[in-house]
Amino acid sequence: MFSFTKDIGMDLGTASVLIYIKDKGIVLNEPSVVALDKNTGKLLKVGADAQAMLGRTPGNIIAIRPLREGVISDYDMTERMLKEFMRKISGGSSFFFKPRLIICVPSGITEVEERAVVDAGIQAGARRVYLIEEPVAAAIGAGIDIALPDGHMVVDIGGGTTDIAVISLGGTVVSYSLKIAGDNFDD
Repeated sequence: MFSFTKDIGMDLGTASVLIYIKDKGIVLNEPSVVALDKNTGKLLKVGADAQAMLGRTPGNIIAIRPLREGVISDYDMTERMLKEFMRKISGGSSFFFKPRLIICVPSGITEVEERAVVDAGIQAGARRVYLIEEPVAAAIGAGIDIALPDGHMVVDIGGGTTDIAVISLGGTVVSYSLKIAGDNFDD
């Protein structure tokens, strides 16, 4: 169905993953959860199916959230989750063309954390991975013309991080990322 897709946007969040395909809209909105058999390492379920297993699994099955505080905490599980999500949006087949993938990241992540996100995207089947700071993506998504010489303050509260930024002339003037967000509010 999406075999000729070249452009995909992904919000790789602590609580959920949203995938947007150019000219199609949001095609996937699933929790960032993976269930696997800890004896064999076999991936059993991802997303909503895996979330339904949280706290209800026998001893040999574990359900985990591979992202913590907006960044990858378990690289292998994140990579496997992304591969499954990419397979889901492609209708079970692989993409005819490897898509370009843009992934939202918190404004305060390190170069090592950025590299892990890029590598996971490539391993999931992307031809090229680009990163965009979450406040910039939120401003664009809200319809703000970020190219103007006006200052726009954006507060993006996710599951693991809260990103606060002032955006002007197409870039971030100042930003700050807090490790306090929706998960903390829920707790």
